[in-house]
Amino acid sequence: MADTITNSTVDWTQCELIECVPGKVSGRPVVRGTRIMPDAIAGSYELGESIKELQAGFPTLTEAQIIRLIDFARQHHS
Repeated sequence: MADTITNSTVDWTQCELIECVPGKVSGRPVVRGTRIMPDAIAGSYELGESIKELQAGFPTLTEAQIIRLIDFARQHHS
């Protein structure tokens, strides 16, 4: 089975769009200034959602942010 974003772990700590704040979503990685977990973006994309669908579902994120999160996940999954 191919290693995919949804069945692997991404270390989001090096992504410039991500922050971990104690008390915010239990300190889990979130997109800076939001409560959106980047795994939700990357996983939804891998399961077939388009960039436009993701942007509609997460309207506070720009298309550029969504693309960066997906690219980061592809490059850093283990």
